[in-house]
Amino acid sequence: MRKRHILYLALAVILALVLTSDLAAQTLPKVSLEIGGSKDGPDLSTSLKIVLMMTALTLAPSILIMTTSFIRIAVVMSFLRQAMGAHQAPPNQLLIALSLILTFFIMTPIGTRSYEEGVKPYMEEKIGKEEAFTKITAPLREFMLTQTREKDLTLFVDLAGIENPQGPEDIPLHVLIPGFVISELRVAFQIAFLIFIPFLAIDMVVASVLMSMGMMMLPPVMISLPFKILLFVLVDGWYLLIKSLVESFHVG
Repeated sequence: MRKRHILYLALAVILALVLTSDLAAQTLPKVSLEIGGSKDGPDLSTSLKIVLMMTALTLAPSILIMTTSFIRIAVVMSFLRQAMGAHQAPPNQLLIALSLILTFFIMTPIGTRSYEEGVKPYMEEKIGKEEAFTKITAPLREFMLTQTREKDLTLFVDLAGIENPQGPEDIPLHVLIPGFVISELRVAFQIAFLIFIPFLAIDMVVASVLMSMGMMMLPPVMISLPFKILLFVLVDGWYLLIKSLVESFHVG
């Protein structure tokens, strides 16, 4: 029995050697990635352009979150679910999708301006790269400035250790973006506080009734959840919430 196993092992080794020699004798395609100079002068090589494009695509979700209306909408939606006490409904995927749809709706005029004033002329080779970048970011910069408190901008100007800007166009993006983020969080928490008040009142009423009836072991959240859903439906909560969120952005 042991001799048979040794014979099988020897045959397997011989077969592996034969296959290895056959593969080595064949001509395999050669794949290489080179980053070198461009024949057209200062232009970037094709390989480097691909690397930069992949990097931009990787950072695109973060840019979308940090510089658009997504922050306020997503935070408010999360607080709404917590206020109702429904931890799994609506699911996270639905809330994120709704936030993205509203963000696209709000930011469409700004994206259209960026395309018409910056992207399209650059693709038609009417303007240079620096001018295109300035015109592309100008509508987004204007949007963030209208939503950002002066106090928040001053904070990050002081933290960055730069001179006080003479005008809005002098504020660098690495100062404007964090100021915009904390301003959005502040507004989102203010809206969340107003959302919590009616649902908190229902929880207090239900807890008082259960305590007066001696039902100490019955969770008040289980009883108050249907009343919260009923209240939200009766006042047409989704209509009021979406309307208030969209109108809270000062988009010209």
